Amino acid sequence: MRRGIAATALVASFALAATACGGSDSGDKADGPVTITWWDTSNATNEAPTYQALIKDFEAANKDIKVKYVNVPFDQAQNKFDTAAGASGAPDVLRSDVGWTPAFAKKGYFLPLDGTEALAEQAKFKPNLIEQAQYDGKTYGVPFVTDTLALVYNKELFAKAGVEAPKTWDDLKAAAATIKSKTGVDGYWGSTAAYYAQPFLFGEGTDTVDASAKKITINSAAAKKGYGTWLSLFSGKGLHKADTTADAYAHIQDAFVNGKVAAIIQGPWEITNFYKGSAFKDKANLGIATVPAGSTGKAGAPTGGHNLSIYAGSDSAHQKAAEKFVGFMTSAKSQTQIALKNSTLPTRDDAYTAEVKADPGIAGYQTVLASARPRVALPEYSSLLTPLDTELIKIAGGKESLDKGLSNAETAIAKLVPDFSK
Repeated sequence: MRRGIAATALVASFALAATACGGSDSGDKADGPVTITWWDTSNATNEAPTYQALIKDFEAANKDIKVKYVNVPFDQAQNKFDTAAGASGAPDVLRSDVGWTPAFAKKGYFLPLDGTEALAEQAKFKPNLIEQAQYDGKTYGVPFVTDTLALVYNKELFAKAGVEAPKTWDDLKAAAATIKSKTGVDGYWGSTAAYYAQPFLFGEGTDTVDASAKKITINSAAAKKGYGTWLSLFSGKGLHKADTTADAYAHIQDAFVNGKVAAIIQGPWEITNFYKGSAFKDKANLGIATVPAGSTGKAGAPTGGHNLSIYAGSDSAHQKAAEKFVGFMTSAKSQTQIALKNSTLPTRDDAYTAEVKADPGIAGYQTVLASARPRVALPEYSSLLTPLDTELIKIAGGKESLDKGLSNAETAIAKLVPDFSK
């Protein structure tokens, strides 16, 4: 789950037209190097330079392969790839959100990578991340970076208030009130976005849908209980009211990194930005804990991240070159370099070197990965959050009741998975 990177949209729009050429790059010669195109969906400022440096290393070691790099805004990439692949003009390699895998695999846009050079070191990767790259028994991506949500908190503010990282949502409410009393700062600020509300469902032992039973569960008693807890965290002492503006993400993030709120739910893609804030000049002040548990005692958040996937429409020469490139980019050496430069989480244990774990952000998030839940291998799963984004912001803003909002979401989701029962 990433925020959109709109700043590069205009540049990328021109670049895409020139480079979405898949396996038929006009620059290739029979006796010359193969040129593959990579659409990278990472942050163009904070992360992309590291990848571009690795491309140079790859090309130096593989004289017969050239890599044409294009940075595509994350919030546009899914639709752009879908369109390009449908027209047989997609890039050879895509940095794909893990949630996109089932849909693109079902459409035949991704190449199965089992037994290829891209996945030669499959045993080195975390098993749950390989599972999340699979669809219908085949593996369609190599885990590149991973993430999950955690409760991130300001250790100094928590210490001043004499509270510890909360284990349950009730603990969080109590801690927020104490922090407000002792420091004058709000203890917690929640998000209205559906992705950030998923832990509340998991804490009640449910999800948006039950794929095995082919049933929509967003309006179940368990889901209502989870979302009821989510809603209750927007009012009360030390609990910041819901921000329903278009800039809510930025407002919440800015408040946290500058010490104006003690805790939020956030992912590791913001580690580098945490350290840029006044509250975390001392990196050791960043606390990271598993999201609080619900009434079932369960705690967890969605497993996110990105795979490197290969376009099935490329010709054999481009696919072979792409497989070699993907294997290089996901190697332990490359992942270690990426982690050190970008503060992102590796997807293989041998990349968590002592130097990598010296970053308190990476070390902290590594500890919460064990509680992360793989996403449902359902092609429509990622799209199910869209109706919820629409309804949750209305609920949080007091414009409709919880019951009405979840009923509306259920109706919208039923159109996306028409063979599921309510």
